[in-house]
Amino acid sequence: MEVIQLSGYLASEKLEIARNHLLPRQLERAGLKPRGQLRIDQAALRRIVEDYAREAGVRRLEKYLGTIARKAVVKILEGEKTPIHVRARDVEEYLGKPVFAKEKRLAGVGVVTGLAWTAMGGATLSIEATRIHSFSRGFKLTGQLGGVMKESAEIAYSYVLANAERLGASPDFFENSLLHLHVPAGATPKDGPSAGITMASALLSLARRRKPVRNIAMTGELTLTGQVLPVGGIREKVIAARRANIRELILPEANRGDFEEIPDYIREGVTVHFASQFADVVPLLFDKK
Repeated sequence: MEVIQLSGYLASEKLEIARNHLLPRQLERAGLKPRGQLRIDQAALRRIVEDYAREAGVRRLEKYLGTIARKAVVKILEGEKTPIHVRARDVEEYLGKPVFAKEKRLAGVGVVTGLAWTAMGGATLSIEATRIHSFSRGFKLTGQLGGVMKESAEIAYSYVLANAERLGASPDFFENSLLHLHVPAGATPKDGPSAGITMASALLSLARRRKPVRNIAMTGELTLTGQVLPVGGIREKVIAARRANIRELILPEANRGDFEEIPDYIREGVTVHFASQFADVVPLLFDKK
């Protein structure tokens, strides 16, 4: 048996599916006329997609459209004039508070944005590194990380420590530093090796006392010898970067083919740098164009 991997929908694709298929079906199920009784603005549909139904498929999106349709029926039965007009500002009245908060990009020394794949599709992930004190040497991890992600963090720490001078950092920085690496959203379990180069970049930023000079996000597994290995979910990760208004990415060289298979309208306006080793990542982070 062959397992076929299916990519998630873009927000624009979900909008078309909602307008042409899901909404008409929910209107019919609620006993509403296709036209004239309920009108949902394009902006309202977009808000539902982005704030309530961000998963890869459209099942939850259809559920929310059904909720709106049923509540519209109640309003009509109570004597409200038709058509019931649902605007973007009205969505909370029908569906409650948004399920997803707007993704906020953190910035500063020791902070680097990664790209992750989750059950809900792609997401940006700001990884933070800080120096707790200089009394002793050590390394601390937090953020509800799975076993593979913990190993990736250990590899990132070992690699940066072993190659500090070559990477432009002082080896003395690590001699007497207790470092803390944190992946926010601590209530959400996270695992996988794809944050390896992001963790190493955060540690290097801290050691060099320099923040990244570009609005850039990255994904890739890191080895102890500094090789950047391929990861999955490239399409979803590119979509997540676009949603967060990040248009410059670092991807593994081995994922070049995956990126080139993404439709042109998704890749449009996105600049991608392909890295085969961590040395390819460093100048992109700290050297100005």
